[in-house]
Amino acid sequence: MYDLDELLAFDHVMRSGSLTRSARALNLAKSTLSRRISQLERQLGQSLLRRQSNRLLPTEAGQLFHAYCRQILELAEQSHQALEELSEEVSGELHVATHNALARSWLASSLAQFMSLHPAVRLTLQTCPTPPLSAESQIVTLWLGEVHGSELRQETLGWLGRSLYGHPDYFVQRGHPQHPRELTQHAWIDLLGEAEHGLILTHPQQGEFRFTPPESRFRVDQQMLHGDTIARGHGLGIMPDWMAAARERAHPGTLERCLPEWSLAPTPVTLLYPYGPRPRRLSALLTFLRQATPAEWEPSLGEPGTVHGMAHPAVVARHAT
Repeated sequence: MYDLDELLAFDHVMRSGSLTRSARALNLAKSTLSRRISQLERQLGQSLLRRQSNRLLPTEAGQLFHAYCRQILELAEQSHQALEELSEEVSGELHVATHNALARSWLASSLAQFMSLHPAVRLTLQTCPTPPLSAESQIVTLWLGEVHGSELRQETLGWLGRSLYGHPDYFVQRGHPQHPRELTQHAWIDLLGEAEHGLILTHPQQGEFRFTPPESRFRVDQQMLHGDTIARGHGLGIMPDWMAAARERAHPGTLERCLPEWSLAPTPVTLLYPYGPRPRRLSALLTFLRQATPAEWEPSLGEPGTVHGMAHPAVVARHAT
């Protein structure tokens, strides 16, 4: 029978490629971690890892066995969680990081509800410029957008459609563009990094149009500041429709959709959390966040770019051209 500590050690090293990083994440001496993997290899009669430069890579046997290793660890984790459901209250420290766009618009109020349900929990919430990627991280992260290169487990909680918006008074003064090519004649409010490689707008009949925004006089790195600037009539910009609707409910008459028949590809809301056994407080938080996801977010079913098992309209239009 396999030792779970040995399987966990092998799984960590498979994901991190480093004995040093995995030992630190598991709070073990590097020699202890190495010994556990060696014991697993002796039991299997196969070499599972090989060293290449400064990184450990799986052998063919290691690649094959890792899939079974993950299944065994998943079952162990599920049994642990099932037993925890019978144990004491949810308590202890939790650390949550988030994209700034999600903090005020949804996450802060949701976490307040979670803490009301679990008075013994102590929680830290912080915004961050980039999501944590290392397998060593024990932080739960909510991120707006795709996350590449992460060694953490990822779930897509939903998809936010995006459109162009401006203040109604702006359109009175400057007119409504009738086609994306006319956007170059308008003032642009740039969210840093969002449009640096151009934008693709999609129409159900006309297909896609690649648009390179004009140089922005005002550039910001905060989604809320970006929305404030658009809502004050300083120019046009991209906003998630869900956030634009929330702002319009709070401040009616400050936003109007531009080119309503044209849309941009939706952006995912990504949940990241560590692999391996989880304390009950972390399992409770993950379950709560899944259940607290706003109904307006399009649920993620199947591959990225799908909604309710069907391709998102923006994706369909792009493939049709």
